[in-house]
Amino acid sequence: MMTLTNIVKVLGESSSLPLYHQLQRALREAIAQRVLLPDDALPPERKLASDLNVSRLTVRKALDGLVAEGLLVRRPGSGNFINHTRIEQNFSKLSSFSEDMRARGRQPSSTWLHRATGIATCEEAVRLRLSPGEAVYRFHRIRYADGTPMCVEYAAVPGSCLPSLESVDKSMYEALNRCGNRPVRALQRLSALLLNAEQARLLDAREADAGLAVERLGFLADGRVVEFCRSYFRGDAYDFVAELTSV
Repeated sequence: MMTLTNIVKVLGESSSLPLYHQLQRALREAIAQRVLLPDDALPPERKLASDLNVSRLTVRKALDGLVAEGLLVRRPGSGNFINHTRIEQNFSKLSSFSEDMRARGRQPSSTWLHRATGIATCEEAVRLRLSPGEAVYRFHRIRYADGTPMCVEYAAVPGSCLPSLESVDKSMYEALNRCGNRPVRALQRLSALLLNAEQARLLDAREADAGLAVERLGFLADGRVVEFCRSYFRGDAYDFVAELTSV
């Protein structure tokens, strides 16, 4: 496994970014590659500066930025630690919550709020492109990572895409995949909000805390809509990132 020092060296050889930016990038890379794990302590600033051959001011500036982002937590008298509650999700990759958590070494789990079959509402019919009177399966639950509530999820799936309500156990995408109906692409809309009283209660947060609302429409290869989902995330626990290119 690549060490933190090697990651910084690789970046430093070809980057024109300021040194503190390079160190921030290196730390993000170390977290992504599992060189640094949730709740791991970083070496003292003096040692980091010595090992990486940079000034303590550079190290402090880099760490201050990561603390502000929520990737690190600073514990007085103890040092800097990898934040165990914050999750970074790639906004350009179509994957399930369970897959995202396992890929980061976290244990996903869920609590069901509501699971039922019904007739599509007007909004569900429009979003899922269904005819009036068609059936849908509704899956409402709280999603956890290592026991910490991360989001409240409200999903609707056309009745034709799953064999039964009970076919969804831990992962809706796994159930859809077994039926050959897993989405291959999706449109997502992300917006900021303040958590209302019910959302805050379910997420173990405070009313009016910052949150993120994500709306997803999942499509099959033939263009049919297979998923309409609204999720409400804790703003202090989740970051959505996307890689952009000029091509």
